[in-house]
Amino acid sequence: MKTITLGLVGVGRIGVMHANNIAAVNVLLSPDVRVELKLTDVAADHARSVADGLGAEFVPSVPELLAAGIDGLLIATGTATHPELIKAGVDAGIPVFCEKPVGVNVAESLPVLDYIREHGGTVQIGHQRRFDAGYQVAKRAYDAGELGWIHSLRAITGDMTPPPVEFLATSGGLFRDCSVHDFDVLRWITGREITEVYSKGSNNGDPAIGEVGDVDTALAVITFDDGTVGTVSATRYNGAGHDVRLEIQGSKGSVMVGLDEQAALRSAEAGITFPSGTAHQTFAERFEAAYVSELAAFVELIQGLRPNPCTPEDAVAASKVADAAQESLLTGAPVRVAP
Repeated sequence: MKTITLGLVGVGRIGVMHANNIAAVNVLLSPDVRVELKLTDVAADHARSVADGLGAEFVPSVPELLAAGIDGLLIATGTATHPELIKAGVDAGIPVFCEKPVGVNVAESLPVLDYIREHGGTVQIGHQRRFDAGYQVAKRAYDAGELGWIHSLRAITGDMTPPPVEFLATSGGLFRDCSVHDFDVLRWITGREITEVYSKGSNNGDPAIGEVGDVDTALAVITFDDGTVGTVSATRYNGAGHDVRLEIQGSKGSVMVGLDEQAALRSAEAGITFPSGTAHQTFAERFEAAYVSELAAFVELIQGLRPNPCTPEDAVAASKVADAAQESLLTGAPVRVAP
């Protein structure tokens, strides 16, 4: 039996989710491989409690965690801490998994990319939609030419309720903390670059969201490098439930991701009962299986069994689109995406 030891930094909401997923990851891996966990957090008492509940080992600090014989580093802390923690993992000579984004903005992220390249680091960024079954089917259909040539793409992300205003004050804006997932998965599915963004937004919910410089609802019209157009919409107030969908329409056919029995919508047509299930409430439920598969992929990356499924360059490319969308939101004008 081969043991892969992961070191987790940060046991907030996302960190606890990753920690809880270790058991499920072990089910997906080869029977002769087992994943164990060590973790740390500045909130030591909370971290000890999480570790005790999972049979994991608590380590008092990041330096001690990096020196504890771990095979890979998981970063689930606040965005502002990502650059230094990524570099620390690279310096330790171990593969790193970091929740998106690489840094608070592209300007902060680019030196991190240089550092990773210069030191030969391996860093996987957490864009979990790449591991969702529906998005993977859509990509296969796109790649196989089953949809013909594509004329329209429509991506939707709607949170049921907004996160705390304190988070929004430092998140960088709705396009950066939410729609960046759509920008990433659109690049991944199509294999094309987004070259221009034109955005509009509104604030009809909590006035405090506007007071910290954010919007609660936004729409971006995007143009790809081949001239194809699409839309990316987001809201923090989708009362029907957590709604994440992608529609790809082509000359031969169309496909929609997220249209299942738990879709957060209802038909206005007589006699139609679909969807009949209870809508997802949060992203954690909607992408539960994808998060497990993402972590299993990182373990395979550590073992050298697969290529990196989401590089830092991928993540920064999506962040460049998000930056352009935020700029357009402020200026009211279309913005070209930096190549």
